[in-house]
This record gives sequence, structure tokens and C-alpha cells, in this order.
Amino acid sequence: MSEKSVRPATRPQSSQRQATADLINQAFKKSDVAEICHAIGAATRLYNMSDLAQKSGLARPSIHRAFAGDPFKPNFTAVFNVLDAMGFQLHGAPARSSSALEIG
Repeated sequence: MSEKSVRPATRPQSSQRQATADLINQAFKKSDVAEICHAIGAATRLYNMSDLAQKSGLARPSIHRAFAGDPFKPNFTAVFNVLDAMGFQLHGAPARSSSALEIG
């Protein structure tokens, strides 16, 4: 009798999710698009890609291309859909630098 292959869990463990969130946040702090793409791309590999594609509404090849780096850059729709499908959210916070424009 052959062993039946078991599909990996759709959602990584809590410690992996926190480490992934930290990696993505560090990339956003650097404002480096290539590093952001790499961090989100690395996060996608922790998930079952078929499930991720279905939940995000994007095709598997589109997800791979979106976060592969140059010359392909993801659009915000891809970023938001993939992050949402992985259970993450993108939010803004005031920067700690004084180089920001003043309001009003």
C-alpha cells in the first residue's frame, strides 16, 4: 500500500508568521522595492501556492512574477491581495524622521 501524500497546512505556525511579518516590516522600513518584493515572495513560499492563488484571486504564475524582482514589479492590487490571503495587513504609521512634510 502506497503512502498518501499530505498537503502542507495552508497557514504556517504562529512563530513563522511573526518572523515573516518582521521580515516584511523591515523591508518596508528601508523603502526598498526589491527587498519588499523579496520578503513577500519568501513569505509566499511558506504557503500552499494553489490555496494562496485561489484566496488572493490571482493566478499562481502572476504571484511568482509579482514577487520575483526586476523587471517585474507587483502592483498594489497584487500586494494587498497576497498579503490579505496570507493573513497580513498593510498599514501606515507616522515615520520617526523629521524629513516628512508638515500637514496644513
